Amino acid sequence: MADGQVSFSGLMGGYGWLIIIDHPQANLYSLYGHLSPSRWRITSGDVEKGQLIAYLGDPDENGGSVEEPLEPHLHFGVRAGQKVDYSSRGEWRFQAGWIKLCPQDLGWLQPSAIIIAQNIPPGGYPQPAMGFLVRWGMEILLTAIYTILGIGMILGMVKKKSRAFLTIPGFLVIAAGIVFHMKSMVSTDTLLIMGILLLGCGIYLSFRQVGQKETIEPNH
Repeated sequence: MADGQVSFSGLMGGYGWLIIIDHPQANLYSLYGHLSPSRWRITSGDVEKGQLIAYLGDPDENGGSVEEPLEPHLHFGVRAGQKVDYSSRGEWRFQAGWIKLCPQDLGWLQPSAIIIAQNIPPGGYPQPAMGFLVRWGMEILLTAIYTILGIGMILGMVKKKSRAFLTIPGFLVIAAGIVFHMKSMVSTDTLLIMGILLLGCGIYLSFRQVGQKETIEPNH
């Protein structure tokens, strides 16, 4: 479509392989879904207009499955703004999903009109007006829930002095952080930090209990 930079390239649920390219010169990003995860595809870096970025996916890998194959096709979208301007949850999510045709109130534009026009408004295409909580509310809510649960686990450790109560949730929270990072959620850092804290407290408690046991044993 135009020169740009790859801002996302990875597996994305019903899309199969998904690629998103930011076009800062026009304040747009373009979305390419239902690509092949088994064939070559670009994963990062700059791209030029007309450059090959991936191949269409087969019916059982493009978001479909052996049981429910999906007809090979390209899901192509163009949106005002850059990927980082949008959350990964709710109707404002950067990866779109099932939406009405080009809802301009969410920033989605008619791709053919953009490509045919070949002219960029001064300053690029403007994003639709929206409230901060409208766009980011869902991710903020999820981050708050994880934070509260993490604090609760740490307080529980202080009372129960159980290393398993921390190490197991710590591993699970870190795993969730990695998964959310793959989905480009903004709560990724919060999850990873909370998981590391839980795991660290659990390991510290384990060493402390071992030390106390070694101190007590010679007295018997």
